[in-house]
Amino acid sequence: MIDTERYALELEKLRDTVDKAADALNLPHMKEELTELKEEMNAPEFWNDLERSTSVNRKVSQIESKIGHVEHLKSRADDIEAMLTLLNEDPDEEMGEECESELNSLTADADALELETLMRGEYDNCNAILSLHAGAGGTEAQDWTQMLYRMYTRYCERHGFKVTVNDLLDGDEAGVKSVTFEVVGENAYGFLRSERGVHRLVRISPFDSNARRHTSFSSLDVAPVLEGEQDFEVNMEEVRIDTYRSGGAGGQHVNRTDSAVRMTHIPTGVVAQCQNERSQIQNREVCLRILKGRLFELYQREKEEQMSDIKGEMKKIEWGSQIRSYVFQPYTMVKDHRTGFESGNVDDVMDGNLDGFITAFLKMQ
Repeated sequence: MIDTERYALELEKLRDTVDKAADALNLPHMKEELTELKEEMNAPEFWNDLERSTSVNRKVSQIESKIGHVEHLKSRADDIEAMLTLLNEDPDEEMGEECESELNSLTADADALELETLMRGEYDNCNAILSLHAGAGGTEAQDWTQMLYRMYTRYCERHGFKVTVNDLLDGDEAGVKSVTFEVVGENAYGFLRSERGVHRLVRISPFDSNARRHTSFSSLDVAPVLEGEQDFEVNMEEVRIDTYRSGGAGGQHVNRTDSAVRMTHIPTGVVAQCQNERSQIQNREVCLRILKGRLFELYQREKEEQMSDIKGEMKKIEWGSQIRSYVFQPYTMVKDHRTGFESGNVDDVMDGNLDGFITAFLKMQ
């Protein structure tokens, strides 16, 4: 039997969710902004400034995508309502199954739109720089760091983000000691900023011949990538620049010249390095972008009213500092210590399905 009344109630709730999300996005203001940006694009001298034109094009694309997404969801809700009308007149099992499938799909998309409305931070729409560092645990911690790196790259792939590795230091026996990578995509920093902190793993170590249970730690640092000069300047007279040869596999050019770059901000001790690009000039540009993001993040921590939005308190990479525990043995579960959110599907989480944890934390903000 087709429960059209239940379908109708679910559809009404979905419409309400979409309408609230549209109000939170302030679509009328977005449409006005879109009109202004398109008028700017029509100016004869618009393409003379490549940086500005690229920024405007990206902004136009983002606004059009959001407006089109909301309108598409409303259109799909209208289609489901039409299907319910037909089902009330002439019940059909096949159409009933199709209607339920469309409702489930629309629910998932409406939830994703609702999460998008939580990206209200000043820098949430920026790209992000992520840095993973192995902590207490030796080789086990280095292997855990590599597992986390794989987890976050899978998460980024699921959300359509582009990942570029800027610097990677291999472990002594296995895994990696540290890795820095840039995540490019809409609201990348907004989605990932809540992941900053120490991550704890409990499992029977594959590196222990006695098969004992080990606890390992790895820290994740997240910083926004500021566009242009965005309200932040770096005094290059306070920055020491070192060059060296790139490590690891490379071509005839990469490992024969000092193409890798390390920048150290002397007053604060903040360090950024990049060896991914083939030329020293490109590595300098990327390295400066990373340094700028980390310094911005550091300075924002000094402002108490913005501390929770930008970074939070830095803790040691050891017991008692973790934000999340991944326990493989004696039982299989993942728990976020800030939200209390738990998942028993460790394999799914490790494959990049972190949406539940990130959503739970963002809704607390």
